[in-house]
Amino acid sequence: QVQLVESGGGLVQPGGSLRLSCEVSGSTLDYYAIGWFRQALGKEREFVAVTSWTGSQTRYADSVKGRFTLSRDNAKNIVNLRMNSLKPEDTAVYYCAARAGHIVVPTYTQESDYHYWGQGTQVTVSS
Repeated sequence: QVQLVESGGGLVQPGGSLRLSCEVSGSTLDYYAIGWFRQALGKEREFVAVTSWTGSQTRYADSVKGRFTLSRDNAKNIVNLRMNSLKPEDTAVYYCAARAGHIVVPTYTQESDYHYWGQGTQVTVSS
């Protein structure tokens, strides 16, 4: 059983930055993929980014490409999502998720691809 805990959300002004962290525990993670999703009020959950545990494969949604960056602290079992140049439309609850699989990680862009989810952290971009 894999457990995920997100942290780092908050209120930030447009153009600002935040770093979200996802701490993962409960399994050997070498062959896992970690994804980030977000859900704005009244909207469906959408894919943001995904990384293999080694970082050799990543993919970003077009809406965040060039602004968001994934990184890992493998010693601490943490995957970070650095968010720069934030916009009001980035406001959402952000979730990290995990699944076993390391071969075709960039294809893991659907909610149904993931087996384990964190509780979410709120990001609000507003002046």
